[in-house]
Amino acid sequence: MSTKGKSIHALVILMFTQFISGGVTNTKGIVLDQVEKDLGLDMSQFGLVVFIFQLGFTLASLLIGYYTDKKGLRIMTIIGSIVMGIGFLGTGIAPNITFFLGFYMIVGFGLGSLGVASNAIIPSAYPDKQNRMFNLAMGVYGLGMVVFPQFLNFMFQFASWRYFYIGIAASLIAVIIYVTSTNFPDGRAEKIDIKAFIPMLKDAQFVFLMVFLMLEVSAEVSFMNFFPSYLKSLDLGGMSTADKEAMVAGILSLFSVFFMIGRLGVAYLTNWLNERIILIVFSLGSVVMIGISFLFANSFPWLFAGAGFFFSTLFPTGTAFGTSISKAGGSALGLIYIAAGIGGGIAGYIVGIASEMFGKTGGFSVVLIFLALMTLTTFFMDTNKSNQAK
Repeated sequence: MSTKGKSIHALVILMFTQFISGGVTNTKGIVLDQVEKDLGLDMSQFGLVVFIFQLGFTLASLLIGYYTDKKGLRIMTIIGSIVMGIGFLGTGIAPNITFFLGFYMIVGFGLGSLGVASNAIIPSAYPDKQNRMFNLAMGVYGLGMVVFPQFLNFMFQFASWRYFYIGIAASLIAVIIYVTSTNFPDGRAEKIDIKAFIPMLKDAQFVFLMVFLMLEVSAEVSFMNFFPSYLKSLDLGGMSTADKEAMVAGILSLFSVFFMIGRLGVAYLTNWLNERIILIVFSLGSVVMIGISFLFANSFPWLFAGAGFFFSTLFPTGTAFGTSISKAGGSALGLIYIAAGIGGGIAGYIVGIASEMFGKTGGFSVVLIFLALMTLTTFFMDTNKSNQAK
């Protein structure tokens, strides 16, 4: 079969996994809000759920990257799909919190696996169009983020959150059949060389980047997961719970629209601006936007959606900053995913405990602290000061 044919199959899988990943990531908070009612989740357990999910995601990023290099793309895509399917099915039928937590970690592991495998698809299927394809993949990821909250809000009027997760598990069977029956590129993930971590960790610039990404993912994960329960805890002029749920779905979808606009816009901006300027400007923008949104949360909560624009480019631009100052791209990405996973996991736990101690507004406002510290870090980041830049 022609390379083009293989590339199209790879693209279909990539787009599907990105769509599901975006959708699931953006609806964790909405689903957990329903689980809270169903299984009796308190806010510190809520934080633990987020922590466990991120832990699974991080473990997968490391293990699957290593095995994709050894076993090839097709096998790891199938394994990732199976793991994710088991996780979603188990989560959907979980009778109590313990089972829910266990299977949720498997969901995180599955999503992380598919993320690594699908990122390995692009260099092998589209070696000359990598940048364009990564942006396209991010666009489809954003589309999932926009569509899923609306779909869930509609679905919750007549069905439980459980059907949502069981439905995704069923769709993954189709992915497995598709991957096994088509001609697929033999892509390899970039090797992660543990020895390559040492010069990176000795480079102050790379350490600043890791701190930046830990804080960025902390802010983003906390926002996505805790925003629904925070907004529903506000009075909002005596609005009903159903109206608040519709508003949450609307704000998260609009957030995602801004997120997509930001990613696509910055893809063009990178031709004229360097990564450092983009990181400083967008970090400052995110602090200001979330800060203003807090001030007007009761009268105009839709302002929170604008943060999507400023959040959009922080992670991909940070990743580009990291790979540009490293000689070992695969290992740099490995370290970046570890930093991101640790940040997201610990943050969920911190915000959960803060919400239990200081109420949902107090817990959610921790996002501002993460953003302020993240912005501070950007002023120390400069590729020219790296001791291992090519």
